[in-house]
This record gives sequence, C-alpha cells and structure tokens, in this order.
Amino acid sequence: MHLQIALRTLGSLLMMFSFTMIPPALVSWWYDDGVVAVFTNTFFVTLATGTVLWLPFRQDETEMRIKDGFLVTFLFYVALGTVGAIPLVQQIGINLSWPNALFESFSGLTTTGATVITHIDDLPKSILFYRQQLQWLGGMGIIVLAVAILPMLGIGGMQLYRAETPGPVKDSKLTPRIKQTAIALWQIYLGLTAACALAYWIAGMSPFDAICHSFSTVSIGGFSTHDASIGYFASPMIETVAIIFMVVSGINFSLHFFTFKEKDFLHYFQDDEVIWYLIILIAGTLVVTAVLIGSQIYEAPRAFRLATFEVISIFTTTGYAAADFSSWPSMLPFLIFFGAFTGACAGSTGGGMKVIRVLLIIRQGIREIHRLIHPNAIFPVKINRRPVPTDVVAAVWGFFSFYVMIFLLLLLVMVALGMDFITAFSAVGASLNNLGPGLGSVAYNYNNIDDTAKLILCFAMMLGRLEIFTLLVLFTPMFWRK
Repeated sequence: MHLQIALRTLGSLLMMFSFTMIPPALVSWWYDDGVVAVFTNTFFVTLATGTVLWLPFRQDETEMRIKDGFLVTFLFYVALGTVGAIPLVQQIGINLSWPNALFESFSGLTTTGATVITHIDDLPKSILFYRQQLQWLGGMGIIVLAVAILPMLGIGGMQLYRAETPGPVKDSKLTPRIKQTAIALWQIYLGLTAACALAYWIAGMSPFDAICHSFSTVSIGGFSTHDASIGYFASPMIETVAIIFMVVSGINFSLHFFTFKEKDFLHYFQDDEVIWYLIILIAGTLVVTAVLIGSQIYEAPRAFRLATFEVISIFTTTGYAAADFSSWPSMLPFLIFFGAFTGACAGSTGGGMKVIRVLLIIRQGIREIHRLIHPNAIFPVKINRRPVPTDVVAAVWGFFSFYVMIFLLLLLVMVALGMDFITAFSAVGASLNNLGPGLGSVAYNYNNIDDTAKLILCFAMMLGRLEIFTLLVLFTPMFWRK
C-alpha cells in the first residue's frame, strides 16, 4: 500500500473539484441571491485542503497499483461528500445540520436522490443549481473525469477507472488509452446533457429548470428544483422528455460509444442486456397500467401515462415523481419499488444490481435446472451468444450474496434504530440501489429519521455507487498486507 500515492492523487482531485464551486457562484451572482460567499469559502477550503495533501508528494513517482486505486476511490468519495456538504451547512446557505448536510451531499454525489430538505421551491437558485450539479458530477463518476486529466500530471489512471466503472466486466476499454476513454465517455455524457436540456426547454421548462433537470436526468439522480418534482410541471411533453432520456441514460455508455462511432443503431437491439432492460420496463408499465385501470383510480390514458413515468423513473433508479406511487393500491408500491433492485444496465449512470447481473443469475439458475435433467450435458451460460467465463458468473453470484447479506444487516440496524419495517426496508433498498424515494416515512423525504440512520444510509449509498466490492475490499486484512 502506497499511502503517499493515495494522498497525492486525492489532493489533485480535490484541487480540481474546488473549481466546480465557480458555476454555482456565478449563478448566485446572476440571480443576486446572496450566496456567493458560500461557494467562495468552499472553493478556498477545498483548494487549500487539496494543496496540503498534494504538495508533500508532488515529486513522488511511485507507480499506482490496483490496491491504491481502490483506496483513492474510497477516500475521494468520503472527502468529496464531506466537502460537498460545506455550502449546505453555512447559515447564509440553508443552514442544515452536519448529519443532514452530509446526507444531502452523499445523496447527490452517489446519484441517489434522497433528500432531507423541505420547501425546495424556496431555496436560493444557486443552491438549487449546486444540488443538481453534484448529481451531474457524480453521474459518470468524478474520478472518470480525473482520469482524463491525471495522466497529464504524470499520474496513472487505469486503476481508478477499473475501481469506478460499474458492471461485472470492468476491464474492457473503448479506446486504447485511458485518457481517450474518459474523454469519449464525457463527450457522450455532455452531448446527452445538452440534448436533454434543449428538449426540456422546448417542452416548456424555463432555461434554469431545463439545465438543472438535464443534470439529474442524464445522471439518473432524481433531484429536482421543486418539491413536487416533475409533477410540478403537469406536462405530458416534459414527462415524455424525461422518459426518453432516463431510458437512454440507463443503457451502457460503452454501447452508446460504439453505436455513435459506427453509426449503427442495431447495436442496441443486438445486446441481450438492452433487450431485457426494455422488456422489463415495458412489462412493468403494462402491469401497473392494468392494475390502475382495474382499480378505477385513473382513466386509461392517464393511467398509462403515469404508470409509464413512474415505472421508468423507479426501475432506472432515477427517482423522479409525477404522482405519489407509494399511495397507489394493491401491490403496486412494492412492485414498482422492487424494480429498482434490478436497476439499469451495467456501465450506465443508473443504480441497482444491474440488468446484466440479474440476467446472468437467471440463466445460471436455468442451467442448474437443465443439469438435473441431463447431469452429463454441458450447458454454457451465454450473453450475446457468447459463453460467459465461469469466473464472471462466480463473481456475479458473489456480488449477489454479499448484496443480500448487507441488505439484511442494514435492515436490522434500521429497525434497531426505531424504524418501522416498511420504512427501514425501503430506506435501505433506496440507498443501496441509489434510488432515493422510498415507502412509509421516507416516501417524500428523509428529514425525520434518526441522524445515526442518515449516516449509515450514506455508507449504504457509497456501497451501492461503488458496487459493494470496491468498498468492502478495504475491510479485508489481505488488502492491507504488503
């Protein structure tokens, strides 16, 4: 373990992150909301902290190893979540307590979208923009951005990229160089964000709302500038824009890259994960629509419209709301909430276990059933008509096992802290899947839960964002051995 590498890299990343305080400061100046000093103070604190960490080790040329990448990833999320809370605790900002500010900051950076803030409509414009920007930066992973810059500073980036990139297969590269890979990903990310903002504006949002919501849509974050979320606009056009970009952002960005590079959209329909992703969304929408019509809550067109929006929003782990699905009848709240456990595609900005993992688990289960019938036959597990290596299948099962154990452990902890079962179940599920809204007492916000529970849920958000193993590896004795 090379601690000097971790500190040097962390310092560099914090120095770069300090400059993200400039856009909200400019927004504050433009709208004259009196919060410029908040972001100015945070800029200098973050820059100074990064400099202090980087300066002593700036000439160290030790090569970064994979273990160092894991540690930097963890330290950076902790540091960034802490620094990101500073604007939220200052009195001229919104004066949150530290536990609340940390919860809001980690929720933004991990694209969870859970909030402790009420009366969001009354917040200063710059604070609203800042919350959305946190999600946008966290969407693709602030470390991927750093990977494009750090090679120029003489710091290797591939280890960080492997530690940050979601999905069961982490070593595939889009281009030969990691810098080019990161740039390619961010070009796609920026392009989708710009297109989303333009579409929202054309659909009827103000320029400010359009930009802010494009940040949280493409990042699959779910923060909004209004308490009522997307439902504030009561616009089918705006909901349609949100649906399109939530679905697109939930697809593997590597697939976006190859599709745009080769200008062949058939790539999407030749990918098993995307096909099953779309099937799950369509099937969920049809079931929810049928139950809503059968319950006579809405007329058929409105039932289909709201069902489509809520299913796609929750299944992709975005967390936007056009209606209060938690109050819908029968099993619908649980059916919709369970969709977030599958989540979006690997390599996307979405959360959950990822469609590819669920698909592999199902196909492995089917293979075991076939083996009972034909014990001596060979039934390879295939994705995209190619056999999946056994070590990948084993890793997926390992991930699933730890996911279930951690979920149950955190659920018991929440119940021990005084939560009722439904609230505890949904709070842990929403945090671990980076979803945001839950059921019970956390259907609207997390303001009323215990401060200790909020900090534990911050840890759950990090577990979900870093896909469990990246974080848990730090707690193994083997990791710290030389």
